[in-house]
Amino acid sequence: MKIIYTKHALEEKLLELERHGWKVTKTKMRSIIERPKWKGVSKHGHETAMDLLDEKHILRVIFRRENGIIIVITFHMARRGKYESTL
Repeated sequence: MKIIYTKHALEEKLLELERHGWKVTKTKMRSIIERPKWKGVSKHGHETAMDLLDEKHILRVIFRRENGIIIVITFHMARRGKYESTL
């Protein structure tokens, strides 16, 4: 599966999280998209995939599909319980 990351998703967000001590990689995001613990829909109608980062935090990846390609729009960390739902 081909995954494209927007400028916002990679350059800005990865650096910001790393400054705060969180190491998020493209490999981790791919893994979450392929095998999410939870999934949902964003307020703008985009697919979301989520998984645990640690006991208290999840990583939420927001993306869309176009012609068989996944485009990661953004991602963010959240406290557990805010977005989780069962598959």
